[in-house]
Amino acid sequence: MEEGVSGVSQEDRAAFLKEVQARFDKKVRENEIAVIEHWKDQVDRILTMKPEGIASLQLQIKKISEMMANRIKMLKKG
Repeated sequence: MEEGVSGVSQEDRAAFLKEVQARFDKKVRENEIAVIEHWKDQVDRILTMKPEGIASLQLQIKKISEMMANRIKMLKKG
């Protein structure tokens, strides 16, 4: 077993990095699920509506598009 200057073996370092990567991947998946669930809920609301015409439906779709655009802008700022 080869140890570095810090006294931590290569195997320990590799195991640590693997664990950190697994946690990171899990968090990314959880965040992606949350985002998709949010936007699915928005679309589902439109599906349950009884729009009086195409214009009403287009207005609701436009609102969702604007919400998405605003969210993208906020994420790019941060």
